[in-house]
Amino acid sequence: MSEQLSSVVRPWDLVAEGYAETGATVLGPFAAHALEYVTISSESEIVDVAAGTGLLSIAAAELGARVQAVDLSPSMIDQLVAAAAEHPTITAEVGDGQALPYEDNRFDAGFSLFGLMFFPDRPEGFAELCRVLRPGATAVVAAWAPAAESSLMRALFGALTAADPTATLPQPDARSLENPRVFDAEMRAAGFLDVRVEQHTVEVCYPDATALWESTTRSSAPLAVVRDEVGEKEWQRRSTAAIDHLTVTYRPNTPLRTTALFGIGTAPS
Repeated sequence: MSEQLSSVVRPWDLVAEGYAETGATVLGPFAAHALEYVTISSESEIVDVAAGTGLLSIAAAELGARVQAVDLSPSMIDQLVAAAAEHPTITAEVGDGQALPYEDNRFDAGFSLFGLMFFPDRPEGFAELCRVLRPGATAVVAAWAPAAESSLMRALFGALTAADPTATLPQPDARSLENPRVFDAEMRAAGFLDVRVEQHTVEVCYPDATALWESTTRSSAPLAVVRDEVGEKEWQRRSTAAIDHLTVTYRPNTPLRTTALFGIGTAPS
């Protein structure tokens, strides 16, 4: 693996275990929503690109689909394989979504939930997804809306800032997929037809400040890198300060909202 790809993979390897244990709280409802855009049957063969620990893959398999799941992170694939042990219709492998290891016109539907948005070459990721879909097949790609629009992210970064004053809420990036116009344009440029970009919001609740902090930080690749870089002693100091902050600012079981953009398109004939 090249040095560039290794730097891309490292955060996801670091977060894989926590992602598997806590990511479903937020990501599970988004995976279920993504599957509402397609009709799944026992005849369906789908591809899950940047599949992570397999939330969508498993949900699709439970609906009867045969699933090819691919992710650049070996640790993520290890977690997916373990989680999918009772689902023989899922095949998982390490692979690059910018160079998918599948033939043209193979799949009845294709998905990428919060993965393709991080690709170094997004246009190539969209093009590859389009290439492997059968004519008329549906692609569903999810990306996060701006963090400032998410009360969950505002709560998290408020706690982070209490622990580390240099931590700031990510600013809107008009060049990313959080911009619906960019999302639409990149899907169309890859060849998709009938493209539309829709918002979907999920509400999550946590029983207390500690649960909120642990769940959100253990499933965050950027924060897994921070934890690795600062060391466990400093991370525990920051965690204590963050939880103290959330104990004051978060009422247990209060709903917090987070929003994603879904790009839906049709592979050309």
